[in-house]
Amino acid sequence: MKTDAAALAAEIPGLVVRPYAGEADLAEAVRVGNAEWAADGVSARASIEDQRAWWSHPSEQFDPARDVDILELEGRMVAIAERSWNDASDGVREYRSRCWVDPSVRRQGIGTAMLRRNESLARAMAATHDAERPRFHGFGTADTSVGAPLLAERSSYAPVRWFADMERSLLGELPEIPELPEGIEVRPMTVGDAPALWRADHEAFRDHWGGFDDSEASYRRWIESPEFQPDRMVVAWDGDEIAAGVLNAVYEEENRQLGLKRGWLDSVFTRRAWRKRGLARALIVRSLYLLRDDGLETAALGVDADNPTGAFGLYESAGFRVTERFTQWRKPMELDR
Repeated sequence: MKTDAAALAAEIPGLVVRPYAGEADLAEAVRVGNAEWAADGVSARASIEDQRAWWSHPSEQFDPARDVDILELEGRMVAIAERSWNDASDGVREYRSRCWVDPSVRRQGIGTAMLRRNESLARAMAATHDAERPRFHGFGTADTSVGAPLLAERSSYAPVRWFADMERSLLGELPEIPELPEGIEVRPMTVGDAPALWRADHEAFRDHWGGFDDSEASYRRWIESPEFQPDRMVVAWDGDEIAAGVLNAVYEEENRQLGLKRGWLDSVFTRRAWRKRGLARALIVRSLYLLRDDGLETAALGVDADNPTGAFGLYESAGFRVTERFTQWRKPMELDR
């Protein structure tokens, strides 16, 4: 199977495949990604600041200079391909593909060609890795997308996990704010608390499906992105230890494009030693009041439908309802010989 850049370009007349060129590519990359989300009915929009943070800090698992392809037709960016890998919590090493195609050039085989190239490059990379874990290809799709799930099925992927976005109104009556357990207090977050919060969040999610890149580069992406809004975070402390937290954020550019007044509970976590004490609910409700006081009208969060800590039921009890669904797909990797 011919999957190098020249062969991919030869399959589609006029297509040029090139590496990521840095700052000059950011605006067009954001345009392509947002256009795909809009066409697929996904209620998300990226900003140039989001993209800059994500592509500014190379790590072993994701290096934009190595792992991003820019595709152009007649000098115009029409698609983006990304590749990364991750040691997942279920014991596999997953080589992940992400692709965005401008809706104006869909159904020309670009998405299929990008996935084949991503798989080929992933196999080549996996062959250099000395890992005992089983290796899989993986990628995610929105259930509102028509083409991506069909591409997954045609390419022999199987669905392995389901996720959802949930929302609730901040207008009208909110739940009563629960008392915190004895010895626990909520304190204002500072930039200096960021490393401890990063470690606590990742520790809490180590037993959840999927796994994380916990490299220094990944940390830098987080604190340099619009997601990092310490003033909106609600964090519970037990003495000098972070026990739990809700990392809230408001994405002004997304709200502007979608005509919304929405805030996100981007991460809701409780470390294992402090679970089953009502901390998550107490911090979620405090977050709802915080976001409402900021002038927001809805609150949103994402959830793993099979979360082992019962998060789905907790969020429903706090008034959240599913608005969008997503599927994660995998297939076993056969290494090149």
